[in-house]
Amino acid sequence: MEDLKEVVRPFYTDALTVNTHADAATVMGKMLADDFKSMSGLETKTKEQLIGQVQFFWQLVPDLRWEIQEMLQDGNRVVVRSMASGSPKGDFMGMPLDGSKAFKIMTIDIHTVEGNQIKEVYHLEDWASAMKQFKS
Repeated sequence: MEDLKEVVRPFYTDALTVNTHADAATVMGKMLADDFKSMSGLETKTKEQLIGQVQFFWQLVPDLRWEIQEMLQDGNRVVVRSMASGSPKGDFMGMPLDGSKAFKIMTIDIHTVEGNQIKEVYHLEDWASAMKQFKS
């Protein structure tokens, strides 16, 4: 069986995590299928919408890190448990922040890979915990 974890890994290291060695839009443009879908409990984003959101997050959270804690593969699906962290500078979920408060949250994603591209992802991020961290 092909190791699809290595197809998914750059999504975290080169796209979600702010860095100087890769451009998020370029990386995501190549790794996400043209008909890609990102699904959460309430909404579905297209490839273009997710790229725009990640580019916005890079500006809002200049130290954003997405660290993989665990990766599991079952067929053409890759499950990733990760920790996201950063210090937002600006309006973050309705809260004005100046970079002096940080968050660290757990995220879980289920990626479907086809033709060495990510076709879809179901994701869950614990933003409620981030909000609690900002208030403390």
